[in-house]
Amino acid sequence: MAQKVIDQLREQIETGKLQAGDRLPTEPQLEAAFEVSRTVVREAIADLRAAGLVTPVQGKGVFVSAMPAPSSPVLTPVEIKSIPETLELLEFRMATEGEAAAIAAYRRTAEQEAAIAAANRKMAMLIEQGLPTIEADYEFHMAVAVATNNRFYVDVLRHFGSRTIPRGQFPTLPEASDRAYLQKVHAEHAEILAGIADQDAERARQAMRAHMMASQRRYRLLAELQPQ
Repeated sequence: MAQKVIDQLREQIETGKLQAGDRLPTEPQLEAAFEVSRTVVREAIADLRAAGLVTPVQGKGVFVSAMPAPSSPVLTPVEIKSIPETLELLEFRMATEGEAAAIAAYRRTAEQEAAIAAANRKMAMLIEQGLPTIEADYEFHMAVAVATNNRFYVDVLRHFGSRTIPRGQFPTLPEASDRAYLQKVHAEHAEILAGIADQDAERARQAMRAHMMASQRRYRLLAELQPQ
């Protein structure tokens, strides 16, 4: 659903229907126009922003960027080499962690749910303080794995360690410390937590898959922007 919004807004920008300096419709207007949720709209806007197509202005809205053509982020050779592996890992995690979230929704204990919530609160606090969030992000995903009460899900995350969190492999990317981006990640975690807390396995599964798919889109775009 987010990709549909992204594609149509991108087309409007690239064809000139939306020109540099134009303000995008408001979130409620986009929700109504595309018949999607606010979460989907925000995910689409975040991706367009990452592509350099739009720029949010606090208190005024989101505007088409003055220079809409995306530019290639300056990555180190090691970071560029890491992109294919990152995409493969995200694909694998979508399958395993999507099911882990679903299982956690009906198996978690009250203490395990509290641990997931605590990791999410910790990440929110670190974002507000402008501090690194990779460890808290990893703790959140590990807490979900623990809540499956299946040791193999835990073993998988322990095997990958810090590589589980993609932005940890790309320290020169602006989004690694971008507050708006990190708040979006936190919101995605909150939706996963809500599904687990409500014991809604399908909601938890889809929230985790959406979280992984959003990351996949970001890193596919990053790969496309690299010089051939």
